[in-house]
Amino acid sequence: MRTSILAGIAAGTLLAAGTAAPALAVDDGKAELSVLHGIPDLTVDVYVDGALTLDDFAPGDLAGPLDLDPGTYAVAITASDAADDSEPVLGPIDLPLEEGMSYTAIAHLDEAGDATANLFTNDISATASGEGRLTVRHVAAAPAVDVWADGSVVFDNLANPDEVMADLPVGTYAAAVSLTGEEDPVLGPTDVAVEEAVNTIVYAWGSAEDGSLAVAAQTVATHADMPAGVSAGTQGLAADDGGVPAGVIVAGALALVAAAGLGTRAALARR
Repeated sequence: MRTSILAGIAAGTLLAAGTAAPALAVDDGKAELSVLHGIPDLTVDVYVDGALTLDDFAPGDLAGPLDLDPGTYAVAITASDAADDSEPVLGPIDLPLEEGMSYTAIAHLDEAGDATANLFTNDISATASGEGRLTVRHVAAAPAVDVWADGSVVFDNLANPDEVMADLPVGTYAAAVSLTGEEDPVLGPTDVAVEEAVNTIVYAWGSAEDGSLAVAAQTVATHADMPAGVSAGTQGLAADDGGVPAGVIVAGALALVAAAGLGTRAALARR
């Protein structure tokens, strides 16, 4: 098994909020994987193919990316003091990685507050000259939201674990969010920067009920002639710790930003 392939991931990029420098394009013959910890109040260990790979991985940490051989990797998440992966909090989860693709695996809460996991495919297809890509993923225990720009709703009813995406001219945009169907913003307006040839991916994670909503972000370089995928699929791994009622708002949806006024330049994808 590939027990050593992820051994260096803990030395990768770590951030609780904000962005890091974009990753390089995926190497030939490889797949790219990052890992985000989006379960609040739970420091964990991450095992890959039975080997301890991330030790004391804290909520909000984003590790990677690593270039990996294509294949399927078994990932298990345990309590930080576990002796092995025999009693995981989540998993083991099979992560199928294809050559030339960029992925982010996320342990997070569903809307009801149960622990779950998703493997997202990051869209690294080429953007037009002078444009960048903006992706927002709702992985928080919180209700669906609307995203506003210039006083108008530009994305509506974004729910966990969906994503929305737009290719936008390079620049800084102002955005606000409200609960779906409501007019009063609960977050924002907030400025969000779009960089050329970069997919900026923003995650809303945590729980609205317990006040732990937060934002994590990563940047991935877009790549010409690469397959584009934006699918998100839950692995169906809900914990038995009961639901957490949904509360006030998804913090990360404000990175969805202002497609208003961008006309036909905005290419949107909802999952």
